[in-house]
Amino acid sequence: MNEKKKKKFREFEKKKLPITRQMTVQTLINLIVITIGSFLFAIGVNTFMIGGNLAEGGVIGLSIIIYYAFGYSPALTNFLINMVLLAVGFKFLSKRAMIYTLFTVPMNSLMIWLTETWVLETENIIVNMVFGGLLIGLGIGLIFRVGSTTAGTTILARIANKYLDVNVSYALLFFDLIVIAIGLTVMDLEQILLTVIALYIATKVMDFIIEGMNPKKAITIISKRPEVLAKLITVDIERGVTILKGKGYYTQENKEVLYVVINKNQLSRLKRLIKNNDEDAFVIVHDVNDVLGNFLI
Repeated sequence: MNEKKKKKFREFEKKKLPITRQMTVQTLINLIVITIGSFLFAIGVNTFMIGGNLAEGGVIGLSIIIYYAFGYSPALTNFLINMVLLAVGFKFLSKRAMIYTLFTVPMNSLMIWLTETWVLETENIIVNMVFGGLLIGLGIGLIFRVGSTTAGTTILARIANKYLDVNVSYALLFFDLIVIAIGLTVMDLEQILLTVIALYIATKVMDFIIEGMNPKKAITIISKRPEVLAKLITVDIERGVTILKGKGYYTQENKEVLYVVINKNQLSRLKRLIKNNDEDAFVIVHDVNDVLGNFLI
């Protein structure tokens, strides 16, 4: 290789994306998570929702309604509708989300196709409703957790957000309700109401998976003995404490405010510690869905 070719090769190497081994492994893990999420999603759809003659929101809900009305495979209609929406609204997704979504949409449809015969018809439709909503929420939550999407109404919601200035969550709910309303053409009112409850369960489970599977409690403490409480929390609870500077508006007194994040099972112990050392302390307990970094601040 002559010097000119070597120079061009070095310039090409510099322009290449810095793909590290860690990135490759993480991408593989994310694809596995998407596959698992798609499988759980498909079980929720076929085994429980279709098994109980229920529907869903979004594109999969529309696919189920088409299946009830005309007998077309939900896997096929789900794939075709999602690919059309993806082609129309791809620019509303980030590059990372777009790449993962291009894997997710076919994987979802493949899993739905593979589990089409896995139908569970129970005597109690509530079982189908609860477990259908649970598995669908779990599956979509895992998919969203790694930065992918299921295309469909997610894209429509982002389009509405951009051009109509509508909140994405409300837009998603709006499109889901439209799909459920269409379901009245092939389902009775009881089935529709049960579908709405299943959709609510799925949303709650999905939020739990996306926002954090390791909930914590954040405690704000205003005390006349901040140093004593900070030391006891550090030693007895074994959690770091951040001391913030504050000022009471009414009294105009400077105060030190303690801030600490703990596990939920440590809350009672912390409350007893505060009460035993400062009964007049002002304590605020906040719900925290996820925590990144070290507890020892």
